[in-house]
Amino acid sequence: MNNKATILVTGASGFLGRHIVPVLEERSPDSEIIALSSKDYDLTEQTQVRKMFEDHHPDRVIALAGYVGGIGANVAYPAEFFYLNLMIQTMTIHEAWKAGVEKLLTVMGGCSYPATASSPINEEQMWGGLPAYESTPYSVAKKMAIIQSEAYRRQYGFNSIVLIPGNVYGEYDNYEEGNSHVVPAMIRRFYEARLKGLPEVVMWGSGKPTRDLVYASDVAELFPYFLDEYDSSAPINISTSRSTSIKELAELTGELTGYSGKITWDRSKPDGKVFKIFDNRKMKDLGLDCPTSLREGLRRTIDWFGDNYSKGTIRL
Repeated sequence: MNNKATILVTGASGFLGRHIVPVLEERSPDSEIIALSSKDYDLTEQTQVRKMFEDHHPDRVIALAGYVGGIGANVAYPAEFFYLNLMIQTMTIHEAWKAGVEKLLTVMGGCSYPATASSPINEEQMWGGLPAYESTPYSVAKKMAIIQSEAYRRQYGFNSIVLIPGNVYGEYDNYEEGNSHVVPAMIRRFYEARLKGLPEVVMWGSGKPTRDLVYASDVAELFPYFLDEYDSSAPINISTSRSTSIKELAELTGELTGYSGKITWDRSKPDGKVFKIFDNRKMKDLGLDCPTSLREGLRRTIDWFGDNYSKGTIRL
């Protein structure tokens, strides 16, 4: 990795940013790592985005800033999720090009793939239809990064990259009730059930749907490679391509949190998409991997959660 670069990270205080910044600091100790959050600049305002680049003159940018939330928030505030994410993303890429940034790396979620995409979902399926209705405004806004990256590369030669991490879990995730994804929601539910001595935890659905889960630290470890070695606007999935059923996930989470009660399944509740796995062959062809097992990644995450829960340092 270029040890003398100035690397600016937006959204550095977010879930993935808090994993990536330490990796950059370790791999490139002579670089200047500028870690920014919404407290520093309002990236929905073009003058603020431009000022950010004028203030810091970065060589490289990792653009992680965005307006995120659970499915409930997406349903309640679709206009905000569309407008704010489109503005943040569009202006960050545009002003980075204008400021002469050498390379920009940004991310989008696997939720941007079409709702009808067949698993394992490869990158070629991205434009085969609309994402799931509940998150379409957010998901479509984020996938516009692919179009903008290719357009600015074609016209201006601007080097930008779009990565698509799968279902990422790990430390620093969002554990708010009703606004978290499946892994942090399960961790909190089983942890609190153990603390309260509850005899039973009821889960929605049948437990049969499967998911492709990737540990956040594994994702973060790959960013230096893409900053140095990858120069294409063709997006790449970052995932394990390993299938884990919701039932298996629940049982493992219960075990690792020390919950000894009964797990039951409310089959009157919806399962959601039955099979959702991301094809990681393009990533593997580059010699890259996400090696942490689900058991080990969950153990580390639960240890972190328990420590911070007891200290009251997690937003719940």
